[in-house]
Amino acid sequence: MDPTVHIVDDDKSFRIAVGRLLETTGFRIASYESAEELLSRLPTGPGCILLDLQMPGLSGLELQARLAEMAPLLPIVFLTGRGDIGTSVRAMKAGADDFLEKPVSSATLLAAVERALRRCETRRSEQDRTNALRALIASLTPREAQVFGLIVRGKRNKQIAYELSTSERTVKAHRHNVMEKLGVHSLAEAVSIAERLGMLGPDDAPPADSSPSPKDNRRHRDFAS
Repeated sequence: MDPTVHIVDDDKSFRIAVGRLLETTGFRIASYESAEELLSRLPTGPGCILLDLQMPGLSGLELQARLAEMAPLLPIVFLTGRGDIGTSVRAMKAGADDFLEKPVSSATLLAAVERALRRCETRRSEQDRTNALRALIASLTPREAQVFGLIVRGKRNKQIAYELSTSERTVKAHRHNVMEKLGVHSLAEAVSIAERLGMLGPDDAPPADSSPSPKDNRRHRDFAS
């Protein structure tokens, strides 16, 4: 699906002028006269938003707050003639991709749009990767998931067996299954997945000195303990 630049501005003539510029340059556009109209036709595909700051109804900052929850992958470029330093700082701290003041040159506007679309592509790629990892974790059995949670916290086979009231041989079998299902070959890769999915707290990661001993290295592919 081609990305769409969503123009949200209560000034019809401005929407038309910006829309023509973007279309002439090869961008796909959609226009909205208010924040409420955009929310009623909430975009789901790739793109970015060119957003006015002060409009009847919801303001640009209020819409930004709504979209942070409803469409977090869409970068926002504020484009306003009534901005100030304080407002621009608030917008940027809240995650805006850029803050431009009218009138803006065509080159500056197009460059901002291109940056925002690249940011959108990056965000969507990261989300796809995260979703794929969540699917892999969901493929684990309940016991494998327990073992995985202990593995990434630096627990050894003997410790895991004790905590789960099972044998070390069973734990090793579960470790092997976890490795195969997640497609990883080391503890570091497993920890990276857990961190990416927010499964570890600041005190949960394996200690820095928990690297395998020479004896363990021959079993490295099975998260040697």
